[in-house]
Amino acid sequence: MARRSRRNNPENLRQELVELLNEFEKKLLDDDLREQVRSLIPANFLLRDLGSSLVLQEDASSARGRILSYLRKYPMTVLQGDELMVVAGISEYARRIRELRVEHGWPILSGSAINDMLEDGEDLGYINNIDEVKSDIYILLEDRQDRDSAYRWNLANDIRKSDLSVKDKILLYLRRNVGKNITGEELKYLAKDRSEWARRVRELRTEEGWPIATRVSGLPELPVGVYVLKKDCQAEVHDRKIPDPIRVATLVRDDFSCKKCEWSHETNRMGDNIRNLLELHHIEYHADGGENAIENLITLCNICHDDVHRGNVDAGELKKLIGVV
Repeated sequence: MARRSRRNNPENLRQELVELLNEFEKKLLDDDLREQVRSLIPANFLLRDLGSSLVLQEDASSARGRILSYLRKYPMTVLQGDELMVVAGISEYARRIRELRVEHGWPILSGSAINDMLEDGEDLGYINNIDEVKSDIYILLEDRQDRDSAYRWNLANDIRKSDLSVKDKILLYLRRNVGKNITGEELKYLAKDRSEWARRVRELRTEEGWPIATRVSGLPELPVGVYVLKKDCQAEVHDRKIPDPIRVATLVRDDFSCKKCEWSHETNRMGDNIRNLLELHHIEYHADGGENAIENLITLCNICHDDVHRGNVDAGELKKLIGVV
């Protein structure tokens, strides 16, 4: 059986491939199927070598190295898995990506984690405009290696095996890594790849008072898909628990819809996959003396709520929306 070429000159490999395919024309006239298949084995190897030869050998000599070189050339870019398979020159490219993420600390986000965040209404910037997010796409969030990542993945593996709920696993992991950039891939792994992980993070932040920041909720300098527990301190109950009568009265006043964009569960527009929650927002924060009063609360969808926390809407505008001068 033909053995795989080890040469890495793209033009020489291209010429060999053309010659081999020209020879294959004769095989098509042959009725021997097995002979046709066997004659394409060298072409398969040559095509793989051609793809992997496009990354200069001085930049990367292994499949993993070539994948990393390609990712670093296009950071913050949505790359197809097929692209990485071509430059890797092997079919097991996904395993090499996992090694880069887990063992070497490169912040690589996969399509499956992106989908989980989009389904929970996360604003992922330019990624929101992708028509279809497939599971085999990858993004290098930033061109920076996290040396602490290997330790965190070992910790995540231990927590993952515990009997805790998904939410408690995520909280424990974040509390063990206060102030550190945690990727969605890490949290998805903790949840044993269940898509609920993104919703649990939001609940920890909006309902239970844990100061978990993202690029749209407190730390705009963060890359897409990264979470940071700013401090190991849960907000006081009165800061996060709105009495049910006040909550209901606010929702009724606001017609169970977002006062900023008018989104509601009943009028959910087709194709709007990022708005999926209604949340109450304190116009004047409790920490600044604001009260759990209907005059200080406004109903917002999850996207508009994040927009407010980014500082794009001031308190005066919110008061006008609910008729408070």
